[in-house]
Amino acid sequence: MRVAAERRSGVMALMVVAAGAVLLAGCSGAGDDDLEQWMAQQRATVQPKVESVQPPSAFQPQSYLAAQAMSPFSEERLARAMRADKAASAASRLLEAEQRRPREALEDFPLDTMAMVGLLDRGGRRVALVRVNGLLYTVGVGNYLGQNYGRITAITDNQIVLREIVQDAAGEWVERTATLQLQDGSGK
Repeated sequence: MRVAAERRSGVMALMVVAAGAVLLAGCSGAGDDDLEQWMAQQRATVQPKVESVQPPSAFQPQSYLAAQAMSPFSEERLARAMRADKAASAASRLLEAEQRRPREALEDFPLDTMAMVGLLDRGGRRVALVRVNGLLYTVGVGNYLGQNYGRITAITDNQIVLREIVQDAAGEWVERTATLQLQDGSGK
C-alpha cells in the first residue's frame, strides 16, 4: 500500500509538471505576433514633438541705485514722516470738529445750486441774500453753505467767500477757498 501511495504521488507530481509546461507553452510567442505588429505600426506613425530650446539671453548687468536713496533708518526720513503725520492729524482734527457741530439748512444743497442775489445791513452787520430752489435765505459770516463744510469767511459787495474742506487727489483732507458771486437781476 505504501508503494501504491508513493506511485500515485509521483504520478501527481508528474502531472503538475506537465500542466505547468503546457501553460508555459501557451504563453509563448505564437500569439504575440499581432501585438508586436501593432506596436511596430504605432511606433512608425507616432512622431515625437520636440520643441527646440531657446538659447539663453545675454546677461545685462544693472547698476545698484538704492545706494543713493535715503536710508530707511535716517533721521531725515523720520522727520518727514513726523511732519506728514502732524499735517494729517491737523486736517483730521479740523474735519472731526466740522462733523461734531450741528448742520445748518443750506448744507444740504450743492454750492452750484445757490445764487447770491443781494446784500443787507442788519445793525451794522453785513448779511447776504442767497436764493436756493426759489427761496431766499439770509446768511452771515460764520454760517455754512454747500456740501463741503463751506464756512462763510467774508461777505463783500459782489461775492461770498467760503472756506471748504475737501479731499485732494491723494485722499488727504485740505482746505480750499470758494466764492459765490453776486448775480445780476436777470439771473435765476
